Order: sequence, then structure tokens, then C-alpha cells
Amino acid sequence: MATTDTPDRQPSEREVLISIVLPVYQVQEYLPECLDSVLGPEQSFRGIEVVAVDDCSPDDSGALLDEYAARDPRLRVVHLPQNVGLGRARSEGLARAKGDYVWFVDSDDRLTEGALAAIADRLRQTGPDVLLVDHALALPDGSVERDVRAHLFRDAPEVFTLAERPGTLDLIMTAWSRVLRREFLLGLDVDFGHGYYEDISVTYPVLLAARRLSMLDRVCYHYRRGREGAITSTSSPKHFDLFDQYERIFAFIDREAVTAEPFRKAVFDRTVRHATTVLATPGLLPEKLRPDFFRKTSDHFRRFRPRGYSYPSGLRGLQYRLVERGAYRAYAGLEPINRFRLALRSALGRARGTARRSPRLAAAALRWAYYHACRLLPADDNLAVYAAYWNRGYACNPAAIFEKARELAPGIRGVWVVTKDRAGSMPAGVEYVVDGSARCLRTMARAKYLVNNVNFPYELPKRHGAVLVQTQHGTPLKKMGTDLRDHTLAARGMNFDRLVEQCGRWDFLVSPNPHTTEVFTRVYPGGYEVLETGYPRVDRLVGASRDRGNRVRAELGIAPEQTVILYAPTHRDHQDQAVPLLDTQRLADQLGEDHVLLVRSHYFDTPRLAPSRGVVDVSSHPSIEDLCIAADVLITDYSSVMFDYAALDRPIVIYAPDWELYRRARGVYFDLLAEAPGAVATTQEQLAEVFLSGEYAGPGAAKRLSGFRARFCPYDDGRAAERVVRRVFLGESAAQPADSNGRSTVGS
Repeated sequence: MATTDTPDRQPSEREVLISIVLPVYQVQEYLPECLDSVLGPEQSFRGIEVVAVDDCSPDDSGALLDEYAARDPRLRVVHLPQNVGLGRARSEGLARAKGDYVWFVDSDDRLTEGALAAIADRLRQTGPDVLLVDHALALPDGSVERDVRAHLFRDAPEVFTLAERPGTLDLIMTAWSRVLRREFLLGLDVDFGHGYYEDISVTYPVLLAARRLSMLDRVCYHYRRGREGAITSTSSPKHFDLFDQYERIFAFIDREAVTAEPFRKAVFDRTVRHATTVLATPGLLPEKLRPDFFRKTSDHFRRFRPRGYSYPSGLRGLQYRLVERGAYRAYAGLEPINRFRLALRSALGRARGTARRSPRLAAAALRWAYYHACRLLPADDNLAVYAAYWNRGYACNPAAIFEKARELAPGIRGVWVVTKDRAGSMPAGVEYVVDGSARCLRTMARAKYLVNNVNFPYELPKRHGAVLVQTQHGTPLKKMGTDLRDHTLAARGMNFDRLVEQCGRWDFLVSPNPHTTEVFTRVYPGGYEVLETGYPRVDRLVGASRDRGNRVRAELGIAPEQTVILYAPTHRDHQDQAVPLLDTQRLADQLGEDHVLLVRSHYFDTPRLAPSRGVVDVSSHPSIEDLCIAADVLITDYSSVMFDYAALDRPIVIYAPDWELYRRARGVYFDLLAEAPGAVATTQEQLAEVFLSGEYAGPGAAKRLSGFRARFCPYDDGRAAERVVRRVFLGESAAQPADSNGRSTVGS
């Protein structure tokens, strides 16, 4: 197989103590952190080389590796012409390694500060065949937790054999958990397997054959737990690869019987425990394959059971007996009880530990424990959970999808999540649960469908097999998602690793137009399906009747003959406190009594308007869509409401007094002043003149609005919610909305 290597500029062989082999595939979001943790200033020890193997990664990982290699001669990149899988990629790296020792590191994880110096010191002191290093779990909530087997590292002698410490076999069997003497490894005639669990065909034999083992009681490695796409959270038939890997291990034991035979029973026990863990973990196996996996486990048990083997005690011993007998029905009946018991015990144990460290977090920890236990309950395939704007109430795209689902998919029960203080705003007849309550957690844990315009809480991942629909809540003018890495004021408090992992949970992303699709698929990376359907919340605006607008006006006490102007500014992330940029009372006075100004503050900003003549504060009005329908004109700055309001084909005025500051602080995707949907004003006097002169409704403004609508409203035909419901809930093929000229279009 032809490969492409970067020029050989790494340190000479004599300088290299440790070769770090780094297989790379679809990890562009995590790769910089990994490389920085190895090559950056956190590591004082320099006697390393890094052999990074780009396994024909389809993302930008290969280019990132080349950029780093151009800056650091210790990094050598191997570009494989085709994807060969993790095991083969490791072998390609090993073949090019020159160090005395080799460490296989996963490219979505990271080393801890000073880890290489500590490892180098131990290697030089003890000269082991295998050095076992401790690790910590980098959890999805951003916290770090040392592995539960850390006690096995305590009080270990500097050098020992497996016979002296057989409990070493209870350690995690990943490739990254051990640093191996390269000549020792090459002399064993073992290699990494193909498919899932490929590392155990090496990690077991090196322990069984080593004459000198050593342990470093120090956390050297942070293992990223819970990442979308990890085999421990991926449903796949590839979990059957487990049996081929263990068959290779037992073949090694047969071949190296002198040193390995004493540990056959311990290895066998671990193989059965591993297989039953796969069976017990929800979602790892497609349901139709579970009986076949059980039969393979049973065949494995009978084939490799050592002489004199005795069953473990308790519930596990009962499970093993059922496995050996091939009694799948009895095993399956016992499994849910055991799974729930173990999960609840584990979750409550973690919750108690959190409570001891911080009593303030005790309630949150218990909620987390309860939710994860409830995920083991049967799924409700006819349950959909909806939320919007961080559980602020019934709104936006989720509300439009909910209403259409009640019409087209009446068998799907929809339940909303809402904060306690907003529960009173829920419409009559709409079922809801209060955020954080036991009923809420149980409902979310069992739901087949989840629909939101923001992310659900990071610590409450969807159950295996659930379908998550992300609608977002606006066409992007301002920078979003991972593009905010370069805009520190706007990105305050953002965890980009967490964001990317949450994107990995999405199954569908609803997009209103091609511009949004292009931006969001880049800044929210994931394997979801894009539904380029138009925005469901805009359906109400398409063809909205004046009667509806007049009813809303009447509710607000506005006379039919008055001109209604809706002013809806956006939030400024760069401001600690909202500063009004428009004197609304002055503008109302300038325009006269035949105009009414409706002021809609952003939900992140606290309204500060007192009742006054010609100005109505509608910040707490339940429906921005109704306010749009009631308005004759929209004034906004950079709010995404402009893209929705354009569907009404009514005048829009852009009031942008701080455009240059906003575009620098937040970042934007296009020049709004040059591509505005109507007249533009940058001062209050200009704004008043735009209205008094009639420019806001003149031919120039109308021409700009027409071009804006063609670009950003191509699918607004009133059927966006229907297309989403048919695809998600009814399983129909993706619909093809018509553009503004009636032509059929193909979504992403």
C-alpha cells in the first residue's frame, strides 16, 4: 500500500526514548488539543517522536497534522491512501517508530502536564517491558474523574511480574494505558486486530509475556468518555469482532503456554464478563442481533472454558450458567433487572461522591443518577419531548412542529419541558412537565423523539435509538458555533468540545435556506441529516391575513388606522448590560400619533420601558409571530427576526448605529448594510427621516427586499412544518420544497 510521509526531520534514533504512535480519523475538533498536550510547553521532556497516521480521514485532520509537522520536527505524518481501520493504522505507525519505547495514544484524548517527563524517569529507572500508566476520565460535563481502578497502582513495587501481581489483569486493556518496549513488542509476533476491540489482541499478550512490569501511580492520560462515535456508545454489528479478538488471545496463550497458561482462567473470566457487559449495555447491539450475540457468547464459553473453572458467586454466576447452557430467554428475562440495579447503584454511588465533595451539587447529582437509571426503562416510541429557548415556554420552530404533528401524526404524544416560573404561560391543552422534576427526567429518558431550538442539557444525553431534531432559531447573520473561537467576548462561557459532542447527538438539523445550511453544517459539525425545508415558525407568516393582524392590534389597544412599527433589536454579547441605542419615545414623538411603536426586547435583555404615549412594550407577548403579523413595518438591527419578517413581504428598516463595533466583536457572515432588506439608518435622525420621507416603503427599499427574499426565503410556502413532520415522525423521504419561483429544490 503506497503511503505519503512527511520529510524525515525527526530527532535521531539515539535521541528518541519514546515513540508516540497517533492514529487519526475524523477527530479534527479534538486533534489540536491532543497535539498541544504532546508537543506543547506542558511537556518538558523532549526525547520523543510522534508518528501520526492519517487513516485517510475525510475531515481536515490530515491538513492539521501537516500544519503541526511544519512547525515541529518531532512530528512525522503518514498519509494512508485508503482507510484501513484503527488497528492497521497503529501497525503502520509502529513500523516507522524508532524509539526505545512506543506509546499508542488516541487522537481525541490528551496527555496531562508533565506526563512525558514522569514516564521517561520511570522507564530509565526500571527498564520495564511494559509500563502501566494511570488515567482519568474526561467526562461530558467537563469534569475529570480518576479511574475507579486507581487503587491498583498504589504501593506497587517498581518492578514486578504478573505472577506477583495477578490483579494487574483487572486494569483497563486499552492500547493507551501502557508504554511498551519496542523490541519486546516486535518479538512477540502479535499485531492489532481488525475492527472493534482491536487493541486487546496486543494488550493482553504483552502482560502475559512481560518479564518486567512497572506501574506509575500518576494520572498521565485523560480519556475522553462519552464522545459520540466511540465504540462504547455506538450501536453496531461490529461488536461481534470481540470474539475474533479473544480467539487471537487464546491462540497466544496456547503458543506461549509456559508463561501464559497460569493466567488462562483469569483471562477467560474477563472475556465472558466483557461479552455479557456488551449484552447489558443498552443500544450497543441492534435488537435483532442480540440472540446471535448471546449464542456466540455461549459458544465461546463452551469452547474456551478452562479445566477446573468454577463459576463466580452471586448474580454473575447465575448469568454465566445461563450463558453456558445457551438459555437466552432466561438470560434475557434476568438482564433488565440486573442492568437497572447495576446502573442505579453506579449512578447513586457517583452522586454520593459528588455530594460529599460539594453538598450544593447533591440535588443535581441525584437528578443525574435518576435520569440515567430511567434510560434503562423501555422506550416509548410514541412519545415526543419538545422545548424551546432553554425551556422558556411554548415557542418558535418546536411549537410549529408540535402543532403540525398533532394534525398529521396524532398517535405521537407531545410533552413540553418548561421552567416552573413559565408553566403558567403554556397554552390550554398542551401537556408539559416542569424542568428538573422527576417526571421530566423520566419523560425525557423514555422519549423516542426530542425536538428543541437549542441544545438539551449536556449531562442528559438522549437514550440509544432516540431521534433528536435540532431546529435552531434563526438564519445566521452573526458568527455562530465553532466560528466563535476567534470572538472571545461572544464566546464567554462556551465549551467548544462540549458543543461538538452535542452536535454529534443530533439526528436532524432543520434549515430555512441554503445560506444557513452552508454555515451550520460547518460550525456545528456532525453526522446528522439536514432538512432544508424552510423554517416551521415562518409558516404562520406566509399568507397571513390582515384579519389576524387586526385581532392582535385590538388586543394591544391599537386603532385600525394607525401604522404599527415593530422594533426588535438583538442582544449584544460584548455588553455586560444592555444599553438602549434608540430613544423610542423620541422616535414616537417624531412620527406622530398616527404611528405606534411596539418594542420587543431580546429575551436575554431586561425591558426598561415605562408606559408612554405611542410606545407599547411587547417584550412579554407570547408570540413574536403574532407581533410580526400585526406590524406594518419592522425596525431591527442584527436580529434574525428580519429573515422571518421578510416572508410577509412588508417593509424592513435596518437601524445599525454600532455596526462596525458589532461586526468586530461578534463577527458576521455578510455585510448587512450592503445587502440589507430595505432602507438603512445609522443615526436616530436618519431613522426618523426614513419614515417621514416615505423611503422605507419606496421602490428602492422594495427592490432590496425582493433580492433579500430570493436569497433567504426560497422555501417559505407555508409547509415547512409539514415537511419536517413527514420526514421525522412519518418516516417519509425528504420533501423537496419549491423555491420562490415555484421550482422544485433538493435539500441537503
